[in-house]
Amino acid sequence: MTERILSALEKCGIADYQIVLTQEESAELFFIKKELDMQRCKKVRTANVSVYRVFEEGGKRFRGVSSVRVQDSQTVPEMEKLFADAFYAAGFVKNAYYDLYAGAKEEMVEVESTLSGKTLAQVAQGFAQALFAEDVQEEVFLNSAEIFARCYTIHIMNSRGVDVSYRKNRVQGEFVVQCVDGQDVETYQDFAYNDWNADALREKVRNTMELTRARAKATTAPAAGEYRLILSGGYVDEFFSYYVRRAASSMIYPKYSSFSVGCDVQGGEGRKDRVNLTMKATVPFSDEGIPMKDHELVKDGKLQMIHGGNRFAQYLGIEPTGVFGGYKAPAGEVSLGEMKSQPYLEVVNFSDFQMDPFTGHFGGEIRLAFLYDGEKVVPVTGGSVNGNIFEAQKNLVFSKELQVEKNFEGPKAVAMDGVSVAGI
Repeated sequence: MTERILSALEKCGIADYQIVLTQEESAELFFIKKELDMQRCKKVRTANVSVYRVFEEGGKRFRGVSSVRVQDSQTVPEMEKLFADAFYAAGFVKNAYYDLYAGAKEEMVEVESTLSGKTLAQVAQGFAQALFAEDVQEEVFLNSAEIFARCYTIHIMNSRGVDVSYRKNRVQGEFVVQCVDGQDVETYQDFAYNDWNADALREKVRNTMELTRARAKATTAPAAGEYRLILSGGYVDEFFSYYVRRAASSMIYPKYSSFSVGCDVQGGEGRKDRVNLTMKATVPFSDEGIPMKDHELVKDGKLQMIHGGNRFAQYLGIEPTGVFGGYKAPAGEVSLGEMKSQPYLEVVNFSDFQMDPFTGHFGGEIRLAFLYDGEKVVPVTGGSVNGNIFEAQKNLVFSKELQVEKNFEGPKAVAMDGVSVAGI
């Protein structure tokens, strides 16, 4: 496939290019309740090819780019047509000129993982056992599930000498928990792990079952007002994403973000826990072939670096770090028990929780929350959270307990005061 792509590029007269070839092998399991409905294995090869075009207009120099997806079954003449069209389209993309990332040929890297050494079928079966280990009740149960054990082989090349590759294992999937005790309700969850985290998946299923049972019993919304809000699970990841996105070169160069190295990302007003974040290199090379390594992003609320790919790094005159696939934060000093010793509203399931990196607004519609008034805990549903990180970050409290959630490692929960809730 590589030879055909290079031949087609040469015949089109395209001198500047980048090729990311992906070979994916997978073992996939599909369940309806506890019954295996379908299983399959796949081996697919595809390539993402970016072609670049340098041109001048009005005395300014530009580098346009257009990317296309190539299938293994395509012939050289078909690729030629595809690349010629892409090269034409690149002439309408007026990115300020920059040089492509320059590199050299390196040996294949095997990404270390406790998933390695097992067949994909063994990985899929092992996580299936963990998934159904908690499915022992009649009123609340797994309605359906899908598991994908995958091995990716990535080969990255460009016209400036980059020629690197790596192999990585990963398991991911999704499941739906249904409860028929009270209201008939369902809760969707997805998961992804780079290591053998079967225990973490088992805990996720157990927690989801408990939350689904609580959702079946929740009938009223919280009263409108301001609450001490607790976010947990994947919503902690989304909350932290504000700092990660604001520190990206693609946000800073066009002045969408005012962050700069050394600035206080909490505005100097963090009276409780300070933000600490480390960017995690989940793969050895970025899609541009940039070598990846862990970088400290925020230390005690102070920004340590700007991260991002090659183009915006050149515009800012800094070294490119590559685009990271994950990040981590340290544990706090307060246990979940202590965090919940005073009145709170803990939202454990939103219909769609979002953090806006431009405005700092965050929120979403509440599907399930637990309201503690100082005497009793009551499940509630309905209403919505409407907060702003500029206020919330003044009094953040992170839990001692940690979680691994997709590509995020950090506190299991974060608490903040005075967050507005629209309710009844």
